[in-house]
Amino acid sequence: MKLYIWGTGCGAGDLVDRWLDPASVTAFLDSDPTCDRFLGRPVMLPEQFEDSSDALILVASSHTEEISLRAASCAIAPEKLIYVKNNWLLSDRSAACPGAEELPAPLLEELRRRPRLVREPLWASDGALSERDLEGDYVRVRTLEAICRELDGVSGAAAELGVYRGGFARCINALLPARTLYLFDTFSGFDAAEAAREGRGFTAAHENTSAERVRSLLPHPDKAVFRPGLFPATANGLADERFCLVSLDVDLEESTLAGLRFFVPRINPGGYLLLHDCLSPLLPGVQKALRRYEDERGTHLHKLPLCDISGTVVISV
Repeated sequence: MKLYIWGTGCGAGDLVDRWLDPASVTAFLDSDPTCDRFLGRPVMLPEQFEDSSDALILVASSHTEEISLRAASCAIAPEKLIYVKNNWLLSDRSAACPGAEELPAPLLEELRRRPRLVREPLWASDGALSERDLEGDYVRVRTLEAICRELDGVSGAAAELGVYRGGFARCINALLPARTLYLFDTFSGFDAAEAAREGRGFTAAHENTSAERVRSLLPHPDKAVFRPGLFPATANGLADERFCLVSLDVDLEESTLAGLRFFVPRINPGGYLLLHDCLSPLLPGVQKALRRYEDERGTHLHKLPLCDISGTVVISV
């Protein structure tokens, strides 16, 4: 079997780390590639895919509608595609693929899990957020929208620590167009020492970004302040800044703890901090950091867990 993976982000990295040997991947496909190789394998445009009877494409991106259209435009047959992330879609796009039985058994079992439909909330608007924004993690993004509606009387800037490719930052910028948005990230991957125990697919995926890529996604880039480098050094000069909303998404224990120490005391009353991956069994350091921070304070924070994909915990001030 010639196995291809569509995507070079976290989904692809997680797929390799958990179920596949990189050597078993013929190539990675990417609609908008930023590198020539990923995990030691070539990266190519979908138009460069050469079909054969034994070829199979695992779609590791959540942008399933966009990818299905791109595949059709490249004359890639639907039965060649298996969508790892059906997420909140009503239909299972993988049903037409007959080649899945050749995949490793644990991965095949994961793909057989039934997709679930999340209904559109009555209050949802058709304005700031696009369908593409909602594809990655519907519950998380709609929760962000609901929170932003509650910030009218709360002063302060917005911030994200752990920007990665900018998908969530784009949503914050779209929903809070009048607020300054501080973006803290190396924009080149994790601190090597802190991420030494993580899988290579996981760390390589986070290297596949840049500040320029993030800026190109923002609907109001003039409101964004980029702070590249390792946190908390990149917060120098902001000791007196106040915040209404913070997204904390750095995956690892020490960086998460540093983010909590800096931001929680600087969030204005009525504001929120969204701690991503807090309930994720794949990233236990996030919850450990939260427990350590609460122990330091000698009190529990006001927390609300979400049933989004990675277990965000919303902290209210």
